[in-house]
Amino acid sequence: METTTVSPTLPTAPVRPLAAVRRYAGQWGLIAALAALPVYYGIHDLVYGYQAGYVAGQAVIHHDLSNLGYNFAQGLSNGAIWALIAIGYTLVYGIIELINFAHGDVFMIGSFTAVGLWGVFGLSPGMGAAALTGGLLLTLIITMIVTGSLNVLIERVAYRPLRNAPKLAALITAVGFSFILQNVGLLWRGGSPQSVPDLIGVQQTVFTIAGVAIQRGYILVFVVMIPLVFALSWFINTTRAGRAMRATAQDPEAARLMGINVNATISLTFLLGGMLAGAAGLVYALYETNVWYFQGFKAGLFAFTAAVMGGIGNVRGAVLGGLIIGVIQALADSRMGPQWTEAVVFGYLIVIMVLRPRGLLGEETREAG
Repeated sequence: METTTVSPTLPTAPVRPLAAVRRYAGQWGLIAALAALPVYYGIHDLVYGYQAGYVAGQAVIHHDLSNLGYNFAQGLSNGAIWALIAIGYTLVYGIIELINFAHGDVFMIGSFTAVGLWGVFGLSPGMGAAALTGGLLLTLIITMIVTGSLNVLIERVAYRPLRNAPKLAALITAVGFSFILQNVGLLWRGGSPQSVPDLIGVQQTVFTIAGVAIQRGYILVFVVMIPLVFALSWFINTTRAGRAMRATAQDPEAARLMGINVNATISLTFLLGGMLAGAAGLVYALYETNVWYFQGFKAGLFAFTAAVMGGIGNVRGAVLGGLIIGVIQALADSRMGPQWTEAVVFGYLIVIMVLRPRGLLGEETREAG
């Protein structure tokens, strides 16, 4: 008598066409969402034109993409500043999962420190290029040290004692420190926006690309931002301290068991984030030629939005998110009016979170793996 062995049939996962459609629509929907404003205004400028000035009392209408290119140039330069601030948010959240609401005000203190140092060093628009460059480099270094040290102090005094407390306690403490720093700025330079010397002539055109004037301010922002981002990426990916940061972000307890000083690593993370905020503060003061005690609120709002949009905990995502937010901001300011800017920026954030909940480049947190 022969016996037959019957292998059990494993249940197969049901095919869900709706999920596939949603995933496909999400990918293309994301591209469509990001391209919607530039494409719309590009077609509008080509078809209907835009006013480029007056000649003999008559409006001059151009039908090209130069105005859109100007919006992109301005937006990318603004976005580079938001990117530097956003990296600080994403570093801190990636390692201790805390939204450091005081970070935007550390950026504000950086602007105030830089402007104060200009007076100490006697920097003025009429100085020679070599002396001015040297003075600005020294100002940048000192400002980054001041804001980095301030961020470490905040972590040591406010956040470290609450490391094992409920997250709401640390969150409220961060909000409290934000108000403290705002009041420091208010006492320091008053409650009204203050103009500062235009040391480098930010609106002077250096060269033109396809009808788009590239100004000194645009070049300044990227000359500061690009080396700092590459230096940070090199530090995190190749140095022993950078590997300790990544290990602590992945699993603090396992990192401690492997001999890593977790507290020192977290302080180092705050130091790096604060230094980048200080660099952004100096660039902002040079670029905008005005400072205000409340500037950190809007900057922090846009920078945190950029960090979330790019993928919280992801440095490259923070940079990408900052640049995208800058372009959206420039388009909204120029085409719709500044009163619509925040609504448009956060509308984009909602759309991107719906289509890609982990951000454009994906989260790099313990929950995300």
